[in-house]
Order: sequence, then structure tokens, then C-alpha cells
Amino acid sequence: MIAAKRVSGALGAEITGVDLARPLSQDAFAEVKRLWLEHLVIFFRDQPLSPAQFMAFAKQFGEPVDYPMVKGIDGYPHIIEVKKLEHERIAFGGIWHTDTAYLPRPPMASMLVAREVPPFGGDTLFANMYLAYESLSAALKTLLESLKAVNTSTKADASKTREDALKTSARQDAKDYVSEHPVVRTHPETGRKALYVNSGHTVRFAGWSEEESAPLLKYLFELQIRPEFTCRFSWQPGSIALWDNRCAQHNAVNDYHGYRRVMHRITLAGDVPA
Repeated sequence: MIAAKRVSGALGAEITGVDLARPLSQDAFAEVKRLWLEHLVIFFRDQPLSPAQFMAFAKQFGEPVDYPMVKGIDGYPHIIEVKKLEHERIAFGGIWHTDTAYLPRPPMASMLVAREVPPFGGDTLFANMYLAYESLSAALKTLLESLKAVNTSTKADASKTREDALKTSARQDAKDYVSEHPVVRTHPETGRKALYVNSGHTVRFAGWSEEESAPLLKYLFELQIRPEFTCRFSWQPGSIALWDNRCAQHNAVNDYHGYRRVMHRITLAGDVPA
């Protein structure tokens, strides 16, 4: 029996009653996807999937795609290793963001499986962008719905979180990316509106200067991560997280210096935000 236990009032649910090492039945997949769309991010425990099993599970949800900055693991180009070693100080993805919002077609979803975790720390935070949008005044909603945001892969704070990974796993064809997307996007499956700017990649509003954009973006970035819009997930080996990149942000907490943390990640193809 598939069951979901909510992990916060805002988003997130832990799913039990499934074995992801085997393909889900049509009915089981439909229920898991329904829970994912409802809760934005879902978690599974005790699923120590091999790379082949992890890829098979991902393909049930969508089309795995390359990550533009880091090359995949041997034999599985669509699985990247997200790791921080004992001597490293920078955590990959250690800033609030939606994945690769600088691409013309940002991913629909991302999923992580934990391989090695530190004895403490290394949690991941998630935030609900439906709630962030819905908390805005009617006047501000009207303004934001008329705007597009400029997103870049070179924004300094986000670029810094990739430094250690790029030392050993940089893609030789990596390049700088810039894309414009609506500040408020409509989810293609739920029809709900979500705030779609993020502190990792968004630099300004289209047609505005960075100086003009900064005060409003600062307000939105702070709004998006209010505690009441978030949840926190503590990893164990074999834990899996699957999040909806169209309506949720995430942040890897960098609080475990001196210990290893190794994850495998798959990104799933998305559509053009609208």
C-alpha cells in the first residue's frame, strides 16, 4: 500500500510502500506522480538503487538529460556525482535555486539518491514557490506577471558552489548560458502559478538594469525562503528525493566540513516556462 507522510505544512512528503528497484506498475506510478504533483517534493527511504535501477526509475517520470556543467559518471552520462570530500569547503548547490533556470528549457524535475552521508548535517532544504506567489499582494502579482527575468549560469554566488566539482568533472563543452523566463510561470500540469526567480541564477528583470532590479529581487528572494514556505530533509544512505523544478527551490546545507557526502543526481527534461 502506497502511503504519504507529510514532512511540513508547506511541501514535502515521505512515500512508503514502494520498491523502486523494480518498475512501478501503471497504477503505482500514477499514485506516486499524483503525490509528487501535490507535495512538490517526495522522499523515499531505504532504496539503495544501482545506477541502472536509478536510471530506470527516472525514465518512468521523464527523459533524462545532461547537466550542462558537470560530466556524468562512467557508463551513465545522465547521472552526475554530487560530492563534497573531507578537505573541501564548498558544497555543490549550496544556494537557494531552481536547477539550471538559465537554460531555454529548464528541467521538469531532478532526483538525488544518497550514496554516502556525513554523521551529521548535509540536509537539503526545499521551498514552495506556489505559496511564495500566493502570498503577494494583488498589485505586485499584476506587476510581476508582466515581467520576464534574465537568468545566467555565471552569477557569482552560484558559480562558486560548482568550483570543487569542476576541478575534476567539468564538461569540456560547458559554456555560459543566459535565458529569459516569466517571473511568474504557470505549471503545465497543475495550472497553478509559481514565482520563478531565484537567487542562484536571476540577475535582473528584462528591460531593467541590475541596479533597478536589485531592490525588488532582494524582496522576492527573501520572501521565497520564509520558514513557513519550506521543509527540510535529512539524508540516509539509500534515501531518494524527487522534486518539481517548476514550482520548488532547494538548497544544500553546507554544515559538515571534514566529512564526505556523495550523491547521484539525474535531471529530467522540461518545457519552456510560460
